[in-house]
Amino acid sequence: MKQNFPSYEETLQTLKSTITPWERVEKVAITDALDRHIAFDVIAADNYPARATSAMDGYAFAWSDDLTELTPLADLPAGSDKGIVVGHGECVKTFTGSLMSEGTDTLVPVENVEIAGGKIIIKTPVKKGFAVREVGESYKKGEILIKRGTRLNYGEIALLAELGLFHISVFVRPKVAILATGSEIKDLGEPLLNAAQIHSSNHIGIAAIVRKMGAEPMLCEIVRDEADAVKTAMLNALKTADILVTTGGVSMGDYDFVKGALGENFTLIITGAAIKPGRHIKVAKAGERYVFALPGFPYTAMVTCALYVRVLLEAWLGRERHTLTAIMDEGYKKRSPFLEFTAVNLTSREGKNFVNLNGKRLGSSAIVNNLLNDAALLVIPQEKDFLAKGEVVEVLKMV
Repeated sequence: MKQNFPSYEETLQTLKSTITPWERVEKVAITDALDRHIAFDVIAADNYPARATSAMDGYAFAWSDDLTELTPLADLPAGSDKGIVVGHGECVKTFTGSLMSEGTDTLVPVENVEIAGGKIIIKTPVKKGFAVREVGESYKKGEILIKRGTRLNYGEIALLAELGLFHISVFVRPKVAILATGSEIKDLGEPLLNAAQIHSSNHIGIAAIVRKMGAEPMLCEIVRDEADAVKTAMLNALKTADILVTTGGVSMGDYDFVKGALGENFTLIITGAAIKPGRHIKVAKAGERYVFALPGFPYTAMVTCALYVRVLLEAWLGRERHTLTAIMDEGYKKRSPFLEFTAVNLTSREGKNFVNLNGKRLGSSAIVNNLLNDAALLVIPQEKDFLAKGEVVEVLKMV
């Protein structure tokens, strides 16, 4: 009997309706905060710089278009504040990062002047305000500098240091257990005993994906296609994990035992979606813990992880998913009646995004190498049969 699958958007809405806020927060030093998700808005407590500051080495003075020479009053190294007041035709030797003295508004660089008879001779004039960092040039008091949920990169960490912050609140990384199932798969380092066996790539690839999404992956032992073993492994994984991701065992086969274990032990919230790849995806809950049962083919498993597990993690960690628009560099014929997610190369030219399928192989959903080179996902609407060269399309990044 033909199964009618809900749309991708319907399944996302179903998933989102079950998500409660992730309120687990911990303090970490900013030196350990790279790639963590900050749990609060960082707001500027003051203007920065709070006072006008020199951007170069030179002489600070009050600009006037008739000035050709200046009388030096003093030197003002960075980090000092001598309270010097400068009048017309006077200057203070000022260094990069020094405060601009009271009465000054311009800095003439050292390379623009000569010193003669105790005077500073301006050989190359500058415009008013030259080489001066204005009050609030970097940011103004009350400005939101880093939004809650931002994944901290080197720039954010440098800014936190500039603000004088050290211990900050970040979201605790959700623990994601990854359980690959199948009698045909072997773990890394295990020998293949016959031509029907393969090494599992699902659990390794998904562990890398969820780590990039900000979670803490936990690799489970691979489980053979035995009903009791599958159920026991799933229940044990959820004793310590917040999310369980399984691969394999969700389709219509005689050995698809994950599907049976879900129905017996968890509350099913998604039982398929009108997408390719991954229409047999299952999502379930056990209290506040989630189970994402993904199909077994490696490409499908990793794509559906990006489509669904990412939604939960982004909601918990305060992030927001953004799709991109791009221009087709070539035509593409759709291969199913469903909403399709096809691996493409995403490039940029002249400020615009373009996608192409160079090096991408047509075939089954087992082709892991289609995800090489930071592949993105071309979103092909269910009602479309063909995407023409030059057409504007929607693209979703994997992580």
